[in-house]
Amino acid sequence: MSKALVVIPTYNEIENIERLLRNVFSLQRKFEVLVVDDNSPDLTHLKVKDLQEEFSENLHLLVRKGKSGLGTAYIEGFKWALARKYEYIFEMDADFSHNPNDLIRLYNACDKQEFDVAIGSRYVKGVNVVNWPMSRVLLSWMASKFVRFITQMPIFDTTAGFVCYRRKVLETINLDKIQFIGYAFQIEMKFKAYLSQFKIIEVPVIFTDRTKGESKMSGGIIKEAVFGVLSMKFKSLFNRYEI
Repeated sequence: MSKALVVIPTYNEIENIERLLRNVFSLQRKFEVLVVDDNSPDLTHLKVKDLQEEFSENLHLLVRKGKSGLGTAYIEGFKWALARKYEYIFEMDADFSHNPNDLIRLYNACDKQEFDVAIGSRYVKGVNVVNWPMSRVLLSWMASKFVRFITQMPIFDTTAGFVCYRRKVLETINLDKIQFIGYAFQIEMKFKAYLSQFKIIEVPVIFTDRTKGESKMSGGIIKEAVFGVLSMKFKSLFNRYEI
């Protein structure tokens, strides 16, 4: 068993999943992958099952009943990892917005530099985003600035979804008490790690918008993030926020 597991939620990612998995498994460092598929209508999970014949030791699959949100997919993946002996557990998108080669850099930040959380950051050194319209770049950048201001976390990319956690971080955070399932899930995980005083580092990465498949972003997800941040910070001020 590898020490590192990459959790990849999927919903209609048939155009990306095989190439992504082959890229991950071709890396010099060994990573295992858990695909958490929300019963994709395009049958992403069947493609993963086919690939399991080739990558039987490194590729794992959870198929859920339907589309239940990014946060719940990650939580199921985290619990699956904690039931086994993985030391480093990653979040990663299926659409190639996150470069598989950067997995090694995040791994080394935790394993060699001994950080507890390594964030693949778009904003720690300027703005490193490719193929986004300027309106979306500004929205994302301003959202991270807003979250940083409200929560006082010393993190530039507070909404990043490319992250490596040491096992002890996910064991400390009560995963059953995570409130948010969309965009705000990423913020909440970082906020709880920050409040728990874990060592967090941002590793600069280049984020490239998907070229295949459809984005899952929506207005409701952004609304959850804005109001979720205010709620989390308010509760933490009065010791009513459970980690």
